[in-house]
Order: sequence, then structure tokens, then C-alpha cells
Amino acid sequence: MTTISSAPMPQRRLSPWRVMLGGLIVLSLAVASVAGFGQWQAARADTSHQPWFAAYVDVTAQPTFAFEQLGTTPHRDAVLSFIVSSPTSACTPSWGASYTLQQADASLDLDRRIARLQQQGGSVAISFGGKANQELALNCTDPTQLESAYAQVVDRYNINTIDLDLEESGLDPAAGVRRATAIAKLQTTRRAQGKNLAVWVTLPVSPTGLTDQDTEAISQLLAAKVDLAGVNAMTMDYGQSLAPGQSMVAASESALIQTERQLGILYLRAGIHLNGATLWSKIGATPMIGQNDIQNEVLSLADAKSLNEFAISRGVGRMSMWSANRDMTCGGNYVDTKVVSDSCSGIAQNGQSFASVLGAGFDGDLSLSAGLVTTTQASAKSAETPDNPATSPYQIWSASGAYLEGTKVVWHHNVYQAKWWTQGDIPDNPVLQEWQTPWQLIGPVLPGETPIPQPTLPAGTYPVWSGTATYNQSQRVLFNGVPYEAKWWNTGDSPAASSSNPDGSPWTALTQAQINTIQAGNNTSGN
Repeated sequence: MTTISSAPMPQRRLSPWRVMLGGLIVLSLAVASVAGFGQWQAARADTSHQPWFAAYVDVTAQPTFAFEQLGTTPHRDAVLSFIVSSPTSACTPSWGASYTLQQADASLDLDRRIARLQQQGGSVAISFGGKANQELALNCTDPTQLESAYAQVVDRYNINTIDLDLEESGLDPAAGVRRATAIAKLQTTRRAQGKNLAVWVTLPVSPTGLTDQDTEAISQLLAAKVDLAGVNAMTMDYGQSLAPGQSMVAASESALIQTERQLGILYLRAGIHLNGATLWSKIGATPMIGQNDIQNEVLSLADAKSLNEFAISRGVGRMSMWSANRDMTCGGNYVDTKVVSDSCSGIAQNGQSFASVLGAGFDGDLSLSAGLVTTTQASAKSAETPDNPATSPYQIWSASGAYLEGTKVVWHHNVYQAKWWTQGDIPDNPVLQEWQTPWQLIGPVLPGETPIPQPTLPAGTYPVWSGTATYNQSQRVLFNGVPYEAKWWNTGDSPAASSSNPDGSPWTALTQAQINTIQAGNNTSGN
């Protein structure tokens, strides 16, 4: 231990010049600590795998939303939107085609407000694109100028996370190539400088997942070697893709499940294997709170709670919402709440906020997650271990088997169900679109499962099948105690083949329900 002496220290007089100099140093340090806080925060090397919540803020919407006050809430991060091309210069970034970066500072005091949020420990991401206006890559065709345009925004606002909101014209393939090349160069340059740049891509989805245009946009980014932080699914505005009676929550859950599956395939095609937990950490969800753009689509606070619980259970890495501007009940002078407002949700929130409901459990930090780097992972062992008939509830899929609609099989420790007649189609064939496979994944084989027993009948109930006998349609036999019924005239066709080739076999095994019906009919006749 160190002992501190209590003896008086020699006193030394300070000249007025020394006093003045010391005061200036203290003052300059204080100013630097405020002005440079955002820089320190954006450049720090620490990383976090914790999922985070950040609401979108429409920067140019009126009335102006005080996003800097988010620093007083538990969720201090925000995604500011949208940077697009200036109407007069395609390679000049602007806020909503209304303000250049300098004009936004002068008219909206934007730079200071971002600094204020950062000063309070919050972080911002900047979103490029959106549904309206022109994303930078669409008309800025000069590669150097395009990269510079993205860099201007990143450097001016001292951020380490960007969001590419690609919709409609933003999904143009030629623009996608330019965008991917520019973002890859910018990310590489920043990492070489010891700085982080997380890149999220935000895309419209349906309950069946990403569209072909969506997956192409992701493929372009991966092909250019952009290290994607993740894919953020816009779980909103489903329109005609919403099935009759399907709730917003059910549609959103389906969309997220399919997006995670598709993202895994896209990474595999790019030569990177990621396990399920990692893939889910690269999925984001962004619902539109309250009244959606489509009149009959409304996300209630109860829906938001259910979506949050689903996202937490799957390990979703990001939760956002459109938008913080709208997270309040409309005032009494807003008569038709079915018409979407930029400044209120269209439903009665009774003092609750969507941010608190959707953000529950998302306690990570947007800025800290920017340091994560994607690396390929070892393949799952379950895919290498053969399926065991003794521990599988259904037959093991066979390449030579033919399967009717509704038939369930086991493959690579998962249960699949045929959506239509199929033969030779691998259940886990990595197709991007759900309609490209005849199989629907039901879920994993559960621990302790065994084959579902085939009902048997006592000897003598029906004749024992004989390979030399001729059978007509509807005749019944016993094969190893299992009752079968002939679908058409046959001879020499063993009932054993019906499980692997149910469509081609002349035999179908009787179910327990059919047996019960037959027995009930026999009892009635006997009485």
C-alpha cells in the first residue's frame, strides 16, 4: 500500500500570467470535450453484439421533430432520413431534395442538434434513399463523385452507421452496381483509417420475404465486398400480398422468417456461411406505427408488443419504426385518422409510446455495433449427421420417392411438408423465393421424437397381401399387420412401396380415422 504523508508541502506563488494560462487551458479542454464528443463516440473501438433500437426521424417533415430530445429517453439513437440527390446536381447530397447539407445547418440547425444528441450519449445513423426523390446512385454516374457524396455525409455528421433505404427506382440494377462499388470503397477506406462504417440495407418485404429486386440489391453489395451490418425489412404496407384474415403481426413474422432464410442463401452464394443466430442478428424490422399507408392496415400497440416479443425470441439485431415524428395520438382537429399523417399515428395511444413498446429489450448501442465484422462460420453439424429413422416422426426424404401434396418428410433434422406433388426436389434446396420449392419448412425434429406409429389390425381382419394375387380397386389387405386399400387394379405391387412412392403405388395405408369409421360401420351393421 502507498502511504500519503500529511506533512505540509512547500508553497509556491503563481504569477498572474500562469493563472491566466491555466484558466485558458481548462476552458479550452471544456470546449473541446463538448465539441469533440461526437468524434470520440464515432471513433471509439469498442463493439457490442447487443440488439439496438432506433426510430426513423423524417428530418424535413413539418412540424420539425426535436429528435435531439431523444437523449432524455432510454432509447437515445435515431435514424435520420433521407439523404437524396439535389434536384439541381445529381452528385450533391441533400436532405429530402429540399436542403443542401449547409442549408440544413442554417435553416434547421441540424449540425448542432445532432451534436446535442451525441453529447447526451445518443447516436445517429443517416438513411439514404427512401420512396420519394432520387437516391444518390440513381443519377450520379461518376464513381469518384458518388463515393465522395456518401463520404461528405459520413464525415460531416461524424457517423459510423449508414442505412440504404432502397425502394422502387432505388432498386434500379445499374444504380445498384454503382452504389455497391462506391460504398465498398468508402467502407474499405474508413477501416484502413481505423474507423468503422456499418452498412444496413432497408428493403420492402411481403409475407413471403424479399422480392427478386431486393435479393439482387443485396447480391450486388456482397459481390462488391461490402460488409453488410444487416438487412432491415420494412414490415408494413403489404397490400395485396396480405392474405385474407392475415394479421399485421402474422404477416410481419412470416416476412422476417423468410428474409432470414433468403439472407442465409445470399451469403452462401457469396462464399460465406453464417449460422442461424448470426443471421438473425443481421435482420432488422421496421414497422409503420399506427395507421399504415394502406387504409385497412393498422399496427396497434398490442401488435407492436407481439412483434417485439417475436423479434426478441429470434434474436433480431435491430428494431426501428416509421417514425418518431408520428409517435403520438392525433389531435382533435385531425378529423380523418385513416388518412396518414406525418405527425401522429392515427390511433389512440393513451399516453403510451410505440418507441417504448417496440424498443423493449433492445438495449444495445447503434454506434457500438458498427465495429462488428462479418466472418464465415463452420457449417452446422446437424446437416452432416444422417437422419435417423428411429428418431424421426416421418419418413426420411428420398430422391427416388414421389410425394403427394400434404406429405410430411424429415430431411437434415427438419420436418417439411409438400405443397404439391413432387419427386426429386430436395427439401432444403437453397432457393431464394418460396414459390421455387414444393416444400414448406415446418420446423425441426424435436428431441425424443419417434416415428408416428402406423395403425395395425388383428390378423384375419383382411387377407394378407400376396405377390401372386390380383387385386381390384377398393380391396383391402394386411401387410405386416398394417391395413392397405387398393387404389386401382394391380398384381405384384408391394404395399411397402407406398410410403416412398405414394403417387405411383396402387396401395394407400388406412389411417386411424378411416379404421375407426370402418369399425363404427361394422358395429352398426352387426347391431
